[in-house]
Amino acid sequence: MENKKVLIGMSGGVDSSVSALLLKKQGYEVIGTTMKLFEQELDGSCCNASSTLDAKRVCDYLDIPHYTLNFKEKFKKYVIDDFIDCYANCKTPNPCIECNRYMKFGAMYEKAKELGCEYIATGHYAKTEYSEKYGRWVLKQSNAGKKDQSYVLWNIPKSLIEHILFPLSDFENKEEIRKIARDNDLKVANKPDSEDICFIPDGNYKKFLEDNSNIKPKEGNIVNLEGKILGKHTGLYNYTIGQRKGLGISNPVPLFVLGFNKDKNEVIVGEEDKLYKKEILVTNINLLLVDEIKTPIEVGVKTRYSSKIASAKIIEIDKNIKVVFDEPQRAITPGQSAVFYIDDIVLGGGKII
Repeated sequence: MENKKVLIGMSGGVDSSVSALLLKKQGYEVIGTTMKLFEQELDGSCCNASSTLDAKRVCDYLDIPHYTLNFKEKFKKYVIDDFIDCYANCKTPNPCIECNRYMKFGAMYEKAKELGCEYIATGHYAKTEYSEKYGRWVLKQSNAGKKDQSYVLWNIPKSLIEHILFPLSDFENKEEIRKIARDNDLKVANKPDSEDICFIPDGNYKKFLEDNSNIKPKEGNIVNLEGKILGKHTGLYNYTIGQRKGLGISNPVPLFVLGFNKDKNEVIVGEEDKLYKKEILVTNINLLLVDEIKTPIEVGVKTRYSSKIASAKIIEIDKNIKVVFDEPQRAITPGQSAVFYIDDIVLGGGKII
């Protein structure tokens, strides 16, 4: 008999709650779990006490067991420390990607195996299925359009794909999910979405860095590409590539942040046309659809969660991947992820250098 036992990560929100409901209706033996990820109780966070209580209440209502798992040490090591390290090195991190790799599809999957579960599930808008064309299990975009979350899942282990269930993969919008919750009397039906970084629910990442690391305000020069000093900055971590406002410098033509010189503690600015790049290099590669890229492949590439997919060719070079875009792309940011698609299938991805 097929093992239909599944461990589902539950944040106390409507997506994961409806996912648990749908899995139970599909005949799975469902176990709910909420991960305890950091010390302080943060209002608005998906991991605070009230969210854990919401998840437990949903599980009680659905008559399924619920576990709270303490993963604070792992979360600090793999997510928070990486977040701080990126900013210390003038990169812009995406902590959700690290959390998916090491927590939801790492530590949580290990717990699922301990509990005898064949599958893990989350409320992500993404899809897994077996592809006859490629002869393997694949990760695909969901039907949710702009809400699709396949971008933040490129770094999961490919061996896990056949063990992952995404019950929301075929829904096109959030209102459908809320309606299911209301129709089934789930108390979280109208709970607002949590959009911010879970450990920084107020969105003030600068204060978080100052309070939790050695990163402090340190004045330096704002310079142009020729090295001419145009003004002063308040600390490299306070600026992002593509930023125009808040530079405190006047110029006949608008100037944008192009990059940083960490050794000289400089913010480098220039005109908007200098923000566009035709080629980038990507490291920390994780390939899901193929095992290697021997010859150039035409793909679609997303360089941030909210960006549109751009056409490009990719080729593997010394364990990195070189991306050559058909059209130059704006404000590509080191530390963010480049995710490669063939049609709606995630080929893989990596970190932008």
